[in-house]
Amino acid sequence: MNQPTAHTPRHQAALAFIFVTVMLDMLAFGIVIPVLPHLIEGLIGGDIAKAASWVGWFAALFMTMQFVFSPVQGTLSDRFGRRTVILISSFGLGVDFIVMALAPTLWLLFVGRLFSGACAASFSTANAYIADIVPKEKRAAAFGMLGAAFGIGFIIGPALGGFLGHWHLRLPFWVAACLSLLNFCYGFFVLPESLPKERRSPRFDWRHANPFGAVVLLRRYPQVFTLAAVFFLLNLAQFSLNSTYVLFIQYRFDWGPQTAGYTLGLVGVCSGLVQAVLVRRLMPKLGERRMILIGLPLCVLGYLAFGLAPTPWLFLLAIPVFCLGGLAGPPAQSMMTHQVDPHEQGRLQGALTSLASLAGIFGPAMFANLFALFISDHAPVQHLPGAAFVLAALLLVAATLVAIRATRHAAPAFTAAPSSPEPLEHIP
Repeated sequence: MNQPTAHTPRHQAALAFIFVTVMLDMLAFGIVIPVLPHLIEGLIGGDIAKAASWVGWFAALFMTMQFVFSPVQGTLSDRFGRRTVILISSFGLGVDFIVMALAPTLWLLFVGRLFSGACAASFSTANAYIADIVPKEKRAAAFGMLGAAFGIGFIIGPALGGFLGHWHLRLPFWVAACLSLLNFCYGFFVLPESLPKERRSPRFDWRHANPFGAVVLLRRYPQVFTLAAVFFLLNLAQFSLNSTYVLFIQYRFDWGPQTAGYTLGLVGVCSGLVQAVLVRRLMPKLGERRMILIGLPLCVLGYLAFGLAPTPWLFLLAIPVFCLGGLAGPPAQSMMTHQVDPHEQGRLQGALTSLASLAGIFGPAMFANLFALFISDHAPVQHLPGAAFVLAALLLVAATLVAIRATRHAAPAFTAAPSSPEPLEHIP
């Protein structure tokens, strides 16, 4: 039977599935955020201080599991194919949410969150799937679409979780379980394999499956290693928003939770437009290197404006500038896939996801403590509550310098004739 090509409805359905999978992974991550603290509080007898401590442990655990299992999933997908790993991940995530919905004790909820972090690491395999089937000159746009899916899931998840949690604290877990299992069923029937058997890794190597062994893979490709440093700094800076944004705008502008939700929604919408629309339209005109070197300085300006804006209106005007910094991520990721062999794409994406998770382990505490220091009586510089955003800007200045060095010998993205994507295997 003929294999589907890049332009068949089956191929388009596969890309749609990958988009939905990434969105659901982020939705599943975000949907429990509004209710998990209250559920923990109830399970430990209503002690708010102790609940806050447990919420921190839950967050660190989730990101640690992402850090550990992203390269495991990537290496498994190089050995056994992308389809198998993605489907097992979606099914495991659905079952795990059922366990958490029924968990009668804190320790069982803790174990459930542990497994959800491991199963939700499929973002690396989804990226490898895109690298398998999308031509090199179109990968940046495809990664931009995945970035948009990531943003949509992050916007919808907390809002939906808050709405459902109003009716019952366990309801968001049941909805997340249904969405993950429906996605598994959809993928089982429509998702082709993207990595033919002849292009797979001959064996599963634990040296590549651990997060530190994944760094060894990055070191084998000098340009990839330096661009991975840029990728890490981008993700680390992002946690200045995740960990301090709500508290900062309350302290600085006296904005409450409702305004925080609206402005974060604006960030999500602007980011989605940049990732899904601008990246695709600007790539053929500017190329990957220019996109990276335009996006990073814009991100620096955005963070500086967040940290130093004297009025609420200037803070709001900084949001689209900051979101334009999203032009840098997809082309950087695309450039890395060009340098890595086809049978190592899963390992590459696993390594990158581990780096993002590593940033998530250390970033929130670093930025939150910096914010706390600069609003305290012991602040080294007075009247700088946005110090966390200023630090994020400095990190991206360093990222810009590294990117200039990493891409100075890069070939133009569109000088070669467009290559054809690899054919997709037919599902038996």
